Amino acid sequence: MSEGGKGLTRRTVLQGSLVAGLAAALPIRDAAASSGVSAVIDMTKTGEPISPFIYGAFSEHIQGFIYSALWAEVLSDRKFYYAVDNQDPSVRKWRPLAQSRTVTMDSTAPYVGEQSPVVALSPSESRGIWQAGLALAEKDYVGRIVVAGDPGAHVVVTLSWGNGQGQRLVVPTRRQWATVPLRFSCQAGTANGRLEIAGTGTGSFKVGAVSLMAADNVAGFRKDTIGLFRAMNSGLWRFPGGNFTSGYDWKDAVGDPDRRPPKWDYVWNYPQSNDIGTDEFLTMCGLIGVEPYLCVNSGFGSAREAAELVEYVNGDADSPMGRARVANGRPKPYQVKYWNIGNEMFGFWQLGYMTPSQYMIKHTLFAEAMKEADHSITLIASGAFPASLTIHSEPFYIDPNTRKIVQPTPVIVKYGSETDWNYRLMKNAWGNFDIISEHTYGDPRRYDLTLGQRVDVTESVLDSVRRGANYIHAVREDWELYKKDFPLERDHIKVSIDEWAYFASGLRGVLATSMMLHEMFRNTDFIVIGAYTTGMSWLSYSGTDSTYSEQGLLFLLYRQHFGTVPIEISGDSPQPAPKWPAGGDQPSVTSGSPTYPLDMSAALTGDGKTLTIAAINATADAQSVDINLTGFTPRSPGQLWRLTGPSLDSTNQVGQPPQVTITETSFDTGEVGLSIEPYSVELRAYTRRYR
Repeated sequence: MSEGGKGLTRRTVLQGSLVAGLAAALPIRDAAASSGVSAVIDMTKTGEPISPFIYGAFSEHIQGFIYSALWAEVLSDRKFYYAVDNQDPSVRKWRPLAQSRTVTMDSTAPYVGEQSPVVALSPSESRGIWQAGLALAEKDYVGRIVVAGDPGAHVVVTLSWGNGQGQRLVVPTRRQWATVPLRFSCQAGTANGRLEIAGTGTGSFKVGAVSLMAADNVAGFRKDTIGLFRAMNSGLWRFPGGNFTSGYDWKDAVGDPDRRPPKWDYVWNYPQSNDIGTDEFLTMCGLIGVEPYLCVNSGFGSAREAAELVEYVNGDADSPMGRARVANGRPKPYQVKYWNIGNEMFGFWQLGYMTPSQYMIKHTLFAEAMKEADHSITLIASGAFPASLTIHSEPFYIDPNTRKIVQPTPVIVKYGSETDWNYRLMKNAWGNFDIISEHTYGDPRRYDLTLGQRVDVTESVLDSVRRGANYIHAVREDWELYKKDFPLERDHIKVSIDEWAYFASGLRGVLATSMMLHEMFRNTDFIVIGAYTTGMSWLSYSGTDSTYSEQGLLFLLYRQHFGTVPIEISGDSPQPAPKWPAGGDQPSVTSGSPTYPLDMSAALTGDGKTLTIAAINATADAQSVDINLTGFTPRSPGQLWRLTGPSLDSTNQVGQPPQVTITETSFDTGEVGLSIEPYSVELRAYTRRYR
């Protein structure tokens, strides 16, 4: 996503995940107020199977986002990127216990990074460093401190949890750096715990790194959130970005975590601890049972660095990078299959951006080097369809030969034009990719092709939440154009929508997201991967507790109960014609099933025993539909799951009763007419009756 200007921003996505959408009460009217529609579901009209990767997640080091949701570390700035002082009160960092002059930063021989704090001791005054605002639960905590000190130093580490309660541990010191384990038993939960490292005596002591985690952590990850993610069975996770990737050196984040230097992230303007690197991410994928999908740095990075990462991850133990992996405690190759060359390299906001003609050369260099490291990997190219290029305001670029601006059209990027990134990719780098990536972000605002920017528009909830699905359908229309000029089907080229979301939270966002899922189900012939932005937004969490957000419940519902073999739905109520001209996220034909105003999708389970039908009602009225099943005789009763909430801005927040819920009940499969509740997603399961 773009960083600013008229393009979309990841900050907007996060706000959409964290801030409630527009409030709107849900006036419920009787189904009789709406005319019913008919839907025919014919078991002989099947599509390509829905890949489990469609339910995947995108994860990016956006400041401390991944760490707060996944990592069990309680402390901030545990390796002292920031100086220990009383400056910048809004920054969570270490503070001096006594006067500021008692703590200095050693930049001559730091333990890690660029500096380590040194505390000058006094026999009569306790001096040291402290950090407050720690989220603690009533449980045990473990950690470590890397410390060194003069013989006259007496150092104590204290964990406090309020009202004078706490636990003190004496830490032995010596002149050389030593790692000392810590263990505390916190007796009460608090959001404002405090860790203090203090000393008295003569001379000084210094601290290289500190860590504090809940003792029940799972390989460094939070036990609670890992458990929730494991239950989602989300197929695939993409890492480490995102825009972050273009400035990331993967070698900074392998090896001893305490020796990994904290680095400034110039993309998100935040110090990156590098505690969650390649090995940790791949460990997490194993813990939650998903396929890893790694993105390499083709921004500021080089083809050699990318190939070395492939070898580190997949290489034999006797290869140069394989030996490094073994030395880091990972003897067996990870056998990661999916590799993304760069992130949104078409965008001016991307670190290392270059013109299309130059980047296609760079992509080929990366592909060749990475395939040489492991010929079995699947390469995903950084792509952009005309629909996305238009939305991102990318209708021009500077030609490196003439040094002139190339701008075929003022706003719209036309298929096959000089600014059509994917056309250039297919023409100049064919044979060096297996899948093309696409990032699709729906927005309640309409993209105005005259102004070249998004504008507010007065429209129904249904039209608004459909915009994300329309975007995907616009990509489909672009794909059909490419098929005429390139052998996409012959060479089995597919598409990975490895960043996607809708810019609204609450139940409104759930309705939009479910429509986008349905549009992907209708296009499984070429969409094989989906990675939702972001996986962390599937949860609502504090420092100690977590629960599923409303979006998390939606993905849980479909992943657990929806079928895998899509069945075509025909109906007698087509979606209305578009209100706006085609271009950008507006296709020439409105997305959705021919069951207006409902959006429906059907799929069989892999064994053919169960038919699932999902219906999205984004209106304030209950909507009726008559179901005609061809080639499938169900037994009764069936199972119904209904996801809804009391208002369009209903959300699920940790520590509060959930507002968006899933209710389960049975229904009579002999009833042809169904009534779909207002502003809801309903999923019905029919079990086949065998004679």
